[in-house]
Amino acid sequence: MGEFAADVRDRLREALAERRPDLDWETEHRVSRTPVDVAGVGDDRFVAVEIEWRRADPANNTAKLFYYADEGRLDHDEVVVCQLFSGYYDLASGGVSSKREVAEFVGETAAESVDRVAFHPRRLPVDPPKRGGERPEGWRERVARAADELAALL
Repeated sequence: MGEFAADVRDRLREALAERRPDLDWETEHRVSRTPVDVAGVGDDRFVAVEIEWRRADPANNTAKLFYYADEGRLDHDEVVVCQLFSGYYDLASGGVSSKREVAEFVGETAAESVDRVAFHPRRLPVDPPKRGGERPEGWRERVARAADELAALL
């Protein structure tokens, strides 16, 4: 994870902690061997937020989380998996890449199959800059809007 991606992750955690203080929010929370980008943990609820910056396989970590929930490794009454896709997954011609489509399909199918688990895919309105590029204008406000949307879901 690059410096900008880590800053976005950290700012998202801070914003969620402000909006949903009923959960303990942390970054790089481990579930078995899988690190969750941002996690909110409560007595009976676990919220995992995976930030898909520019991964070739965005379905991988969320699929593992559903697998762990099904196996009982997440022992909360409710498990919520939110997957935020950066602008990297948007197509110039409109729509989203097949990588995002497949990841959403996997998440939605798994959520239907695993009791007590919900899945929410969303767009993170930040485009990752190309190597050496500048951070986009207004990125902090865009992360705050994403936190508002996630907090409303929870």
